[in-house]
Amino acid sequence: MIDEWSFLTKHARALICIARDPGVRLRDIAAQLGVTERSAYGIVSDLTAAGYVVKDKEGRRNRYEIQRNLPLRDAIGRERTIGEVLEILVEPSVPVLAQGGRQRVSVVPKDGSVVVKRPASVSSARGGRND
Repeated sequence: MIDEWSFLTKHARALICIARDPGVRLRDIAAQLGVTERSAYGIVSDLTAAGYVVKDKEGRRNRYEIQRNLPLRDAIGRERTIGEVLEILVEPSVPVLAQGGRQRVSVVPKDGSVVVKRPASVSSARGGRND
């Protein structure tokens, strides 16, 4: 039997949920991560305690703000900030140019994974398939 796993930790995936919707409910984070609400609360509490997320109360709901300027927690990634990583993982509102300006790409997160799609106009202009 193959275990389900992801390249991104549940903490990183929770950050993606918050980046997509700063007013996201813990129930929705839990559903996206496939964990209980109690586990989602613990993950968001970890992120808050580490300073990566600031939680503000708005009425009965929480609103989150990611501190994008902070470096990644592990030593290997300390030269990158949370904001730089989220720019890669969270779908931009406008497609961005790939390095070299050769093709336009958009990044679409799906359950913690990253999929790169070429718009039809790029592949059809080159006579290729749209994968």
